[in-house]
Amino acid sequence: MSDWFTAENIEALEAQYRTLGPIIGMLFPFLESFLPFLPLVVFVVANASSHGLWLGFLLSWAGTVLGSYSVFLLVRKFGSNPKVKKFIKYKKMQKLIRWVDMKGIAPLFILLCFPFTPSVLVNIVAGLSNIKKKVYLIVLATGKFVMIFTISVLGYDVGALVRSPIKLIFAIAAIFLLWIIGKGIEKYLNKRVERELKELSRLRKHKKLKMTYKD
Repeated sequence: MSDWFTAENIEALEAQYRTLGPIIGMLFPFLESFLPFLPLVVFVVANASSHGLWLGFLLSWAGTVLGSYSVFLLVRKFGSNPKVKKFIKYKKMQKLIRWVDMKGIAPLFILLCFPFTPSVLVNIVAGLSNIKKKVYLIVLATGKFVMIFTISVLGYDVGALVRSPIKLIFAIAAIFLLWIIGKGIEKYLNKRVERELKELSRLRKHKKLKMTYKD
């Protein structure tokens, strides 16, 4: 991984990006979701350097969200197949799946915020769990937003951040603000999931009581 993260490789990627356009900027982060050995950090930094901070960030974010959600949907659809279960080592993941089912979206959101988390593993576990598709899309989009924006800001022009304390303070403040927003979304989604689980539990108890009275 460290061999990839060199000035020469970044410059080569930037030159290639300028020639082939924004599509390549989305393609590399998309492919990284399926091939985790690819250096996502390098692609994000190259996007920010080649296309500018904001466009580069959007390309990286859109590519990695689309790729990660595609992995999630594929696992959700084909994960019950015995051959697929064997391929993804389903038995070894059972504890993680149960943990996600018990803890909800909070651990997934936190994991997705970290740039060096094996996102393919998170996507597979989420796909095999009972989390709803819409809920995971929101968690994925917000978690990746925090992670990609952080890498883009810090990697856009490290020298400029070091030379300008104001820019450095602004970057730290922006990252902190995004963290607060992310925590707010996380709390909202957790409350929503908790309400749904309580409602489901209440309905099950009510159904059991009805069956008892009938007997």
